[in-house]
This record gives sequence, structure tokens and C-alpha cells, in this order.
Amino acid sequence: MKLYISTFAPNPRRVTMFIAEKGIGDIETVMIDLNAGEHRSAAFVAKNPLARVPALELDDGRVLCETRAICTYIEGMHPEPNLMGEGFEERAFIEMADRRAELHLFAVIANCVRHSHPGLAVLEQPQFPEFGASQGEKMREAARWLDSELGKQPYVAGQRFTVADITAFCALEFARGLMKFRPGAEGMNNLQEWRDRIAARPSAATRV
Repeated sequence: MKLYISTFAPNPRRVTMFIAEKGIGDIETVMIDLNAGEHRSAAFVAKNPLARVPALELDDGRVLCETRAICTYIEGMHPEPNLMGEGFEERAFIEMADRRAELHLFAVIANCVRHSHPGLAVLEQPQFPEFGASQGEKMREAARWLDSELGKQPYVAGQRFTVADITAFCALEFARGLMKFRPGAEGMNNLQEWRDRIAARPSAATRV
């Protein structure tokens, strides 16, 4: 299999961190240079018509796109350690936590960065700085909610590390780098403590 990724992009990092947690070492990675427009090349668009990374090319030639779908496939191929839930009930609650992290934290951070950071102008035209700034405020609303949740439980989905922690961590690291967001500096001490714990995991050192 081949995994198409891009340097510093948060969604590919979610997949590579997921793979690292699984201890999988036989998936070839192919770098796509977003700033050079390689994701819009005919060769890559033939694999993913939406011109997005990550994309996982299977051994039979089919291409699986969308981060959560790729992680679900990998979870099925390598079920241990379990990151998505044992049984339908736990799976549902983990998916809820993961979707909340993705929709209310990850996506909002991405909107803020894509519309406010000059380095992302090549990927987002036109940029709307006011929209970006408003998304930065909404991100903090979600971060404060997550800070409250982490005051009641050690991980995003409850009592153990799951895919939801990967999604939230990669979102916050993207904000840490391009928004200079530090939860502890804004009074979100539970979120900061959680971030530091996740950052100490070997999989968090996996960068693309």
C-alpha cells in the first residue's frame, strides 16, 4: 500500500500518528508538495479527484480517501491496539467524541489558518481574514468545552486513548504552530496537561 501525504498538513499527520500507534511499518509513504501544486497534478487527481491528502492506495489499485475512512480501514486490518471501540456502544461514543473534535475544533482551526495566515494563501484563494479571525474565536469556544471535559476524564472519549485523541491533538498542534495557541496560557490547564501527555507518546513524534 501507498499513503500519499504532505509535510506539516494536519490530516496526513492524523493518519501517520494512527499508523504509528498501531506499530505498522510496511506502508510506503509518498510526499505530495501542496505549495508546488502537486495535489492538482493529473497523476494525483486521477487517484483523488478532489485533490486532497491523505489518500491510501490499496494493493489492488483502489484509492481510499478521507482521514476517518483510512483510519477505519487500518483499524480493520490491524485491530490491535484498539483505537475505535470494542462493540457498537463504545464505538458510537468514540465516534461522537472524534466527530466533535473534528467538526468543532479541527475544522475551525483549519478555517482560521487558511483564511488568516499568509503562508496558506497559495492554498486558499480568496482569503477572508475577518472570517478567519471569527473562526479563531470559535475554536477557543470548543477548546474551553474540551478543557472542561478533560477535567472530568483523562482522554477525549473517556478513560482510554483513542482516535479522538489523535484528532484533537493534531488539531491543537496545527494551532500551536500557526496560531501560536497555548491552552495553558489562556487558562485551559486541563487541555494543556492533556496535550503535554499526548505529546509524550512516541506516535506524536511521527512527523511528515
